[in-house]
Amino acid sequence: MIDSNKIKEEKQRIRKMIWDLMEKYNIARFPRPVHGRIPNFVGAEVAAERITNLDIWVNAHVVKANPDSPQKPLRYRALYDGKVLVMASPKLREGFILLDPSKIPPSKYTYASTIRGAFIYGKKVSLKDIPCIDLVVTGSVAVDRRGGRIGKGGGYAELEYAILREIGSVTQQTPVVTTVHDIQIVDQVPLEPHDLTVDYIGTPKRLYKISPRPPKPKGIYWELLGDKIKLKVIQELIQYLKK
Repeated sequence: MIDSNKIKEEKQRIRKMIWDLMEKYNIARFPRPVHGRIPNFVGAEVAAERITNLDIWVNAHVVKANPDSPQKPLRYRALYDGKVLVMASPKLREGFILLDPSKIPPSKYTYASTIRGAFIYGKKVSLKDIPCIDLVVTGSVAVDRRGGRIGKGGGYAELEYAILREIGSVTQQTPVVTTVHDIQIVDQVPLEPHDLTVDYIGTPKRLYKISPRPPKPKGIYWELLGDKIKLKVIQELIQYLKK
């Protein structure tokens, strides 16, 4: 039987270790301190380039991404490469934002790939209007070589993915990628059934392909939502599923 409390304690121990190391060795970038965040890091652009060289990136038409700073280079590249970008709003307070590069001046792609710019150049989109997604980009505090992943502890990456599974915009086959600094790779990440796992890890030094592919959550774990049940996007999902 899974001891959920022990897993949560171990995850938090790993988070603190990574945040401390990134600050100690000056690997962290703005915004700082990185404690409590998906940490931005030196070499994020190189890590992103390793992902953009993959066939799954080249062939993707629609990319979903998290809103955190270290994945900004991938959000920019999605727009630059002509891909539709589905971006989660911070803590899903405003649901999902859709950015169509054909409707954004190329000179504004850099700004549009920021949170503030996404609200200006994108549009908030209802769940029924989210297209099928070819590739998921997620942020991480720590990962392991089996595809285990730890976020900052809020559970929003899992919730974003679970919502998209529930509406059919992603499937078990949809690849999930992350970019991290090499120091963020640990020996083992403790996992619970609802945890999102990754298929590729891009770092400043190398690319990791996870094989065999780790299983993904099948959808919402309703009993774990707690106060998140009050989010407008969750209420929208409930109505969507009733139809």
